[in-house]
Amino acid sequence: MEATAATLERRVRVIPATRKPEELHRDHDGKMRVAAYCRVSTDSEEQLNSYEAQKTYYTQKIQDSPDWEMAGIYADEGISGTSLKKRTQFNKMITACKRGHIDLIITKSLSRFARNTVDCLDTVRLLKANGIGVYFEKENINTLTESSEFLITLFSGFAQAESESLSKNVAWGKQKSAEAGKVTFQYKKMLGYRKGADGQPEIVPEEAEIIRRIYHRYLDGCTLGQIKRELDEDGVPTAQGVERWSPSIIHNILTNEKYIGDALLQKTYVTDCINKKVKKNRGERTMYYVENSHPAIVSRDLFNQVQQEMTRRSSKRKVLQKSGKTELGKYSGKYALTELLVCGECGSPYKRVTWARNGKKRIVWRCVSRLEFGTKYCHNSPTLDESRLHNAILAAMNEYAAIRQEVCPDVLAMVEEAKRAMSQAGTMLLELKKRMDAVSQEQSDVLDRLLANMADAELNARMKALTDEKEALKAQILKVQQKEVSMAEQAAKRQQMWDSLMECSAGYTEFDDEFVRQIIQKITVENADTIRIHFRDSDVVLEQEVE
Repeated sequence: MEATAATLERRVRVIPATRKPEELHRDHDGKMRVAAYCRVSTDSEEQLNSYEAQKTYYTQKIQDSPDWEMAGIYADEGISGTSLKKRTQFNKMITACKRGHIDLIITKSLSRFARNTVDCLDTVRLLKANGIGVYFEKENINTLTESSEFLITLFSGFAQAESESLSKNVAWGKQKSAEAGKVTFQYKKMLGYRKGADGQPEIVPEEAEIIRRIYHRYLDGCTLGQIKRELDEDGVPTAQGVERWSPSIIHNILTNEKYIGDALLQKTYVTDCINKKVKKNRGERTMYYVENSHPAIVSRDLFNQVQQEMTRRSSKRKVLQKSGKTELGKYSGKYALTELLVCGECGSPYKRVTWARNGKKRIVWRCVSRLEFGTKYCHNSPTLDESRLHNAILAAMNEYAAIRQEVCPDVLAMVEEAKRAMSQAGTMLLELKKRMDAVSQEQSDVLDRLLANMADAELNARMKALTDEKEALKAQILKVQQKEVSMAEQAAKRQQMWDSLMECSAGYTEFDDEFVRQIIQKITVENADTIRIHFRDSDVVLEQEVE
């Protein structure tokens, strides 16, 4: 047996391949299920036309091939190729491949498929493991062939380098645009503005009123949460059509410099073209602040008041137990008298303090300077019991209500005066814009004539005069717009004052923090027995005994 085994000759019989790699997946009719993928990177009209052309081309190509069967056209519109995460149709196509619904994918080029080398190779390997090929027409690469991965690596590297170069060019363009002071608006995400007929931002009056309301309510002492609840209850829509507001949206409105007509450019930047991570600019990139780039909705004075109030509310002061000194606590919208009540001797605000003696708690208000430094700067500021203080303020408010018949006509007159000023500003603004349009048209006509005869001294002089007039008109328009904003704010404040006076006809029985902030501007502590109350938007100042 051993001898016989030793003499047996090893023979190899060749069984030739009968099917090509791309024919591995065929249906019962012998046809291959082919899908096409196309993509454009921007949503420009030119690119979208290309996008539609690609879909038509691949539909016809697959239908014209007798060995192919349509497995779908997958197309992503206006999406970057550097990342797969946001390419919905691409990911849908890969899922269909995993489920065995696609045998072959055809696409224009590697750059259409992916500009990220790693993503491209990972996807190709995944499909190849399932016997699914990708055919790149431009490069003539079928991923089921042996040399395909080397070629893909080579061409994908070129595509990625192209993407990086393009990204640098885009960043450079944005930099130059920022240096020139060109401001872009995201109208869908920003309340108060829309794109005008001239392509420039214009104010949406009804939305502008919402913005001003938010600013005024904040200065009235409302917290972000309180403003949110008010807007939700009134059914006020947000910029993006979201049904409900959030404190963060309100905070962004209160801190957005665009509402005073300015713009801070390059607040954020993209780290690189591959991961597309957006970071807040904390000094890593140059920023540009453009003043008076567009019409303002709120005045600089109102905006600055809000920023100061936000800074005050966010400042934290703690009780220094060891030294016995007290600092201002974190702002609470609950207490109307916070920084409304001031010391008549040193001008420092009063602070709400809880005293605990003999097991009993007592709420009092004390001068911050006296608390922190003793009698070093403030010698005679009294400590006021909160309940007595509230009663004194209520008494003064009721006295104010009693004389409302004297005050109301003046307030109403101020409301009407502000509205008339707004109307006059609006009329003037309309006339200035009409003149601006006329100057622009004449400028265009003169330019056409100048192109035919650049040496014409009369035409050159006229062009210079028109240019100077246009600049002067821009300055006038900006000035009138700012006046219009100021008048709108005054009208709103005075209307609020009028509404408050109408509500107080029956007198006040309970201390209401929010209402106190609306009608009282300042309360000065004269001594332990007397406070002086200054009412908003009027010359009324009442002295009230603290009993």
